[in-house]
Amino acid sequence: MRSDAARLARFAVVGAIGFVVDAGVLHGLLAGLSLNPYLARVPSFLSAATVTWLLNRHWTFADRRGSARATEWGRYLLTMLGGGAVNYAVYAGLLATLPLVARWPVLGVAAGSLAGMMVNYLGADRWIFRLR
Repeated sequence: MRSDAARLARFAVVGAIGFVVDAGVLHGLLAGLSLNPYLARVPSFLSAATVTWLLNRHWTFADRRGSARATEWGRYLLTMLGGGAVNYAVYAGLLATLPLVARWPVLGVAAGSLAGMMVNYLGADRWIFRLR
């Protein structure tokens, strides 16, 4: 069994990887396809959620993962949408109000990611990968 602090640290590392995926996809969509920065967050978020589910399932919560992958993925996505709502609200608010973030949307992604992290961790720890 892992300590709560070690599990949270692993979750944070996975979240950092998720941030890189999120920001990379966002940047690619903005630079490569000239998508709207608000709409581009949908595929960037879904990409990051998929990567973080897999990493959390096999590393952070490996001792608690279930066998019903589809159910677990559904719970994960639902929980991450809660954290994602917080994430997106912070991102959109900063994008709309701060010229620096309008120039560098990745700063809004970073702030939003930090804001949603605790919602995501608690959901993962207490619901998705809870002790059985």
